[in-house]
Amino acid sequence: MDGMVKSSWWLMVILLMGSMAYASDDPPRRIVAYYSSWSIYARQYFVTDIPADKITHINYAFANLSETGECLLGDEWADTQFPYPGETEGDGLLGNFHQLQILKDQNPHLQTLISIGGWTWSDRFSDVALTEESRQRFAASCVAFMKQYGFDGLDIDWEYPAGGGEPGNVERPQDPANFKLLMDELRRQLDVQGQADGRHYLLTIATGAGSRHIENIDWQAVHPALDWINVMAYDYSGGWSQQTGFNAPLYTEAGSESGGSADAAMQGYLKAGITADKLVLGVPFYGRGWREVADVNNGLHQPYGAVSAGGGFYNYRDLVGVLLDNMPRYWNNEAKVPWLYMPETGLMISYDDPESLTHKANYVSDNGFGGIMIWELASDDPDSTLLKAIHAALYP
Repeated sequence: MDGMVKSSWWLMVILLMGSMAYASDDPPRRIVAYYSSWSIYARQYFVTDIPADKITHINYAFANLSETGECLLGDEWADTQFPYPGETEGDGLLGNFHQLQILKDQNPHLQTLISIGGWTWSDRFSDVALTEESRQRFAASCVAFMKQYGFDGLDIDWEYPAGGGEPGNVERPQDPANFKLLMDELRRQLDVQGQADGRHYLLTIATGAGSRHIENIDWQAVHPALDWINVMAYDYSGGWSQQTGFNAPLYTEAGSESGGSADAAMQGYLKAGITADKLVLGVPFYGRGWREVADVNNGLHQPYGAVSAGGGFYNYRDLVGVLLDNMPRYWNNEAKVPWLYMPETGLMISYDDPESLTHKANYVSDNGFGGIMIWELASDDPDSTLLKAIHAALYP
């Protein structure tokens, strides 16, 4: 064996061992973190800021769907053209995609998936899934996209095959059945590519936590095609609610308007026939806020006058400092989540912090679930406080 071949062989062994260090855990302890293309703009959070040693998988959000039903870049500038320090336009592939490749080279255990769709770009999924021809075309384009930009798999964020996504999305009664066929075709083409490359390519999805998303899909038929399922167990309360409540309760507590919780969703998917190790609990690095909330029950489960600034959305990094330092913090021992309330101003904010995320990570470990999914990295504070809490609980 000559030196170059020998070096390449050992490099392959090292990379495989790095991946297996996480994949061999029983149960899996995945930490799946979304990184959004727009993080480089207002938030100034770059791929080079990601603490990759505390993550097993990065889902890059998002790729879009073309009018002809193919996978395409969501933000060409951020994805492939934005020059990081030390790069110039003549260097070839630039942007976040190039930096993700560098990050993987530096962290052999790390894998990346391209997430396709999301809330805003799910309008064409029903068309894509409609026929055998459209499914094949979409799958072929996504596999080619994955290969071209060096990803390790695909994450399909169809919101939602059971309906209830953004108003104006195309929806059909046959979407749940076609969703299964689409996953099968993606799995088939990924496996063909994997056989050619001598490796396994990942296929995952993000799915809703409400009963309609659980009960209207034949999950026993769908899940064999998937490596795991990210359950978006958040947005239980917000500006659409009649009263204040918890954004992401671990357990359902008395007085809850939504009646939902992360535990209820995870147990629902278990009853639908999905094995625990394939279920990844989604957690938010953001909170929801309301204004003009009466000083009753410290603002919890109360009517409100308006949502707070920014549509009632608070990144954790925005809470750190003034709000966390000056607003009284309360804890609900049923739901295992905190909230903030200032009676002088009537501001109430539901959010997750290191204590609540530690409870959620312990819940995942205690029940044999497949890990934690995070939306999203740029919402954490500069010290990665929330991510560190999750990692410490899953990897004590």
